[in-house]
Amino acid sequence: MTASALAANPLTAHPLLAEAAAKTAKSTAWTGHDTRLIAVALAGIALVVALTAVTKIHPFLALLVGGLFVGVAGGIPVDKLLSTTETGVGGVLGDVGVIVALGAMLGKMLVDSGGADRLVGAIVDRVGEKRAPWAMVVAAMVVGIPMFFEVGLVLMVPIIYLVWKRTGGSILRVGIPALAGLSILHGLIPPHPGPLVAINALHADLGTTLLFGVIVAIPTAIIGGPLYGTWISKRVHPHPPEELSEQYTVTQRTDGKMPSVLTTLSVILLPVAIMLVKTVIDIADSSPDSEPHKVMDFIGDPIMAMIIGVTYAVVALGFGKKASDVMGSALGPIAGILLIIGAGGGFKQMLVGTGIADSIGKAANNSHLSLLLLAWLIAVGIRLATGSATVATVTASGIIAPIAASHTDTSTALLALAVGSGSLFLSHVNDAGFWLVKEFFGMDVKQTFKSWSAMETILSSVSIVCILILGSFVH
Repeated sequence: MTASALAANPLTAHPLLAEAAAKTAKSTAWTGHDTRLIAVALAGIALVVALTAVTKIHPFLALLVGGLFVGVAGGIPVDKLLSTTETGVGGVLGDVGVIVALGAMLGKMLVDSGGADRLVGAIVDRVGEKRAPWAMVVAAMVVGIPMFFEVGLVLMVPIIYLVWKRTGGSILRVGIPALAGLSILHGLIPPHPGPLVAINALHADLGTTLLFGVIVAIPTAIIGGPLYGTWISKRVHPHPPEELSEQYTVTQRTDGKMPSVLTTLSVILLPVAIMLVKTVIDIADSSPDSEPHKVMDFIGDPIMAMIIGVTYAVVALGFGKKASDVMGSALGPIAGILLIIGAGGGFKQMLVGTGIADSIGKAANNSHLSLLLLAWLIAVGIRLATGSATVATVTASGIIAPIAASHTDTSTALLALAVGSGSLFLSHVNDAGFWLVKEFFGMDVKQTFKSWSAMETILSSVSIVCILILGSFVH
């Protein structure tokens, strides 16, 4: 699939995806300019880490300063610096920011209604406190089937907090398994946009990719989730923010009513179901101009699905006239989080604007590695440079597609999974997810690297090993 075709595909409608796809057609010799771009990116990342970890500057300001440094050093014209930053900040806040705000409202209603506590009680009572991490990874994988990582996270946060308060210890014991379940699905399993774009670009079979993806995802999620989460929770002890801890504290309703477990599940899973239906129609209906397609493109958009979910929660959980106060009280504690992830979007946009993804593609073109390993390494490089798993998948797929056309002995399904695996590697300061996890769990930068970033690296490393093993049997 050409870059123009990818950009026209509705799966790549997000501005960052379209921009990444448009850059994949170039393939020229490595130059000194490419070396300088990679050095600039590394210096920019180091600057953000130093400002936040050493000088203790607030991450919001550190990311803005780091982004401006990357823009100037990377050759973006001075008159384009602020507009590039605004594009990145606005793109993230207009998408992820709205979803986080809606998710906070939904979570607050679930907690204040007593429904979340009843659901958590049912989970913990059934599986026991010792097996709570295993229950969390399963729950996250169910919730995260059709969702972007950020959407799944904001839906899971109140559950994570309540299970943590019931079981004690570090919040990472139950938080890391939930993050692992959400992340591995986002990277490997259709109907997430990254895997679907890789499947289209590489002309892989959807069913085969889904089957292999599940085979790879299950052991990977176990190792990176409950096993690693139990180990790291004994070594890293975050202090979740008091505002969120209080927000997700069980309160008794004055009217004495409490929703059932089924009602609570329906509130959580309604946005999931809506987005899943959209994906099924996208796959089954090849005509983007058909009425069902148009309707579900609107209703199944993550923001619209969350709006419907929040509206349904008001009715199903019985808040009535008190809904406005409850939803409004949910927004204060997340204001700082929204600013930080917005600044992270600005930093990422500066990196994308310098064209560093092209430089990484050039570096890979002359290598003589296994095609599966090469696809993984290209995605790893772009993930490290741009911070976006989806951008890494889109760009790496475009780079590897023409090479794959002449390698008929390599499974295209496994190739798509290798790209997705590489896109998960080492989330760090240029990834909005890094700051989202950091703030939700109350960690400093060092703790976030030790837990979240390490978990992402484990998921990527374990999954590519599984893919390479499958590759030795499947052609």
